[in-house]
Amino acid sequence: MGTEILLDDIYRRSPEIVSRRIQGELVLVPIRQQVGDLDAIYALNETAALAWSSLNGQQSLRQVLACITAEFEVDEAEAAQDLLGLMAELIAVGVIEKG
Repeated sequence: MGTEILLDDIYRRSPEIVSRRIQGELVLVPIRQQVGDLDAIYALNETAALAWSSLNGQQSLRQVLACITAEFEVDEAEAAQDLLGLMAELIAVGVIEKG
């Protein structure tokens, strides 16, 4: 059972991951062997890319959610659910860290 992800939590991008924009998608690329366990390149759509770029270790997920709802016409409750799902995926593949 994993740790619950809350909107007041703060995350940052792993220093072992770099991102590159390729044909309109943001692609996450491991730069160290340990993170090389990613079975495939991890591509983010426009909304997920905005969330990724906001994960700077200073903003809460609630603040990231506010950025998403300000940028895209999306229901806040649905966006929150999608953001928490994205965070779970990013945690599972080891590309973000809490704090």
